[in-house]
Amino acid sequence: MSRDHWSGKDVLSILDFSRQDLEQLFALADEFIRRPGAVEKSLSDRIVATAFFEPSTRTRLSFTTAALKLGAKVVDLSPDASSVMKGESLHDTILMLEAYSDLIVMRHPSEGAALLASEVAKIPIINGGDGSQHHPSQAMLDLFTIKRLKGRIDGLRYAILGDARYARTVTSLLYGLSKYRPASVYLVSPEGLRLRSEIKATLEGFNLETQELDKIDDVLGKVDVIYMTRIQKERFPDVNEYERVKGSYRIDKATLVKAKGAIVLHPLPRMNELAYDVDSLPSAAYMEQARLGVPLRMALLDSVLGRTKK
Repeated sequence: MSRDHWSGKDVLSILDFSRQDLEQLFALADEFIRRPGAVEKSLSDRIVATAFFEPSTRTRLSFTTAALKLGAKVVDLSPDASSVMKGESLHDTILMLEAYSDLIVMRHPSEGAALLASEVAKIPIINGGDGSQHHPSQAMLDLFTIKRLKGRIDGLRYAILGDARYARTVTSLLYGLSKYRPASVYLVSPEGLRLRSEIKATLEGFNLETQELDKIDDVLGKVDVIYMTRIQKERFPDVNEYERVKGSYRIDKATLVKAKGAIVLHPLPRMNELAYDVDSLPSAAYMEQARLGVPLRMALLDSVLGRTKK
């Protein structure tokens, strides 16, 4: 995708982007990191709206920071202090945000909400996570982090631990990996949190093979990247199902003795699945992953909304 093709494009799913598109995005993010003092205010005449119908720290604030660094103004919709509390439809909320801004970053609990917003609005929509399948900018960030820390994405061995059923970060990362050539992808989760059949079928259509396992010990020492996720209580339709699987997996310093140099990523927030004693290890990469969210999302905003030619 050339810069002209990026311009004005909705970012709803990482499946909508080619490997070439992603590499172009990563190159621009790298440029922002290398030359922070030379960042042009390409969005100085633009307004970015954030509309988060679910809680968020890193996604919302990194998009806000990215927009500000590029010179944009930011308006934030707080659903609990807006007409959403009076019953205003998503359709009408999006129309109002369109009237006040040039781009909307939206998070919503309902799958397909970002697609609906894109059909309503004539301005670009960036999906900050909807439902349990798509979180494109997080997957882009995950791949960008891996490339910076490991030098490549192809040929690496990946272990994804925790929730493969409901975690949209996991599904989006798998969709992103389907653009590359990983050596192996292991999914370590309880039986009740295995990958959904329709997601597995999609990945098979892209020739991405995954292997499902039960125990962390089955992958330690065999992988280059460990991607840890929390088991998300809010995604479960049945709280009893959550109670059965919560706390299934935990990584601590002692566990990682067997990991032999694998980096540890986590989209955060973490609960008990990732111990604080891991933070001091050279393999702990999740805070760097979060920090890289700013240049990656700067590149995304600049590519979709910016006017400055690179």
